[in-house]
Amino acid sequence: MAAAIYLVHAYLEARHAEWLALYRRRLERAADPRERVLAVFDAYADHATLAYEHGFRGCGLLNAAAELPSGEPGRAVVRGHKEEVEGLLAGHLEDLLRGHPDQARAMAEHLSFLLEGAVARAGLEGGHARLRHAREIASGLLEAL
Repeated sequence: MAAAIYLVHAYLEARHAEWLALYRRRLERAADPRERVLAVFDAYADHATLAYEHGFRGCGLLNAAAELPSGEPGRAVVRGHKEEVEGLLAGHLEDLLRGHPDQARAMAEHLSFLLEGAVARAGLEGGHARLRHAREIASGLLEAL
């Protein structure tokens, strides 16, 4: 049993590191806070378009968490990833909305929900189209700020 838990944790950490690498590549090309917010969406779309043998099946972290019992430490790893992503969004939004940290955090939560919904639908549909659409929605919301 301990070996199985170790493998699950290793998988979760590897998926997190894989996404962070994609995000950092996108971030290098982002010129301003709006583009940095959108880099988060782009990294998720990039992740969905990686060569998966049977197509994109959604967030591998959430898929793994769904198989773990409540209270299992692997679920905390997944939660940490999701909180880190929302924190990245919040940081970029705080740069964009200087002097309005509450608005930035609220918008980060909204965009996080948009992103998670898009990942779920993309997983069900087996492609990245929903993630691209979520990016367009996020871009429109950012333009309205």
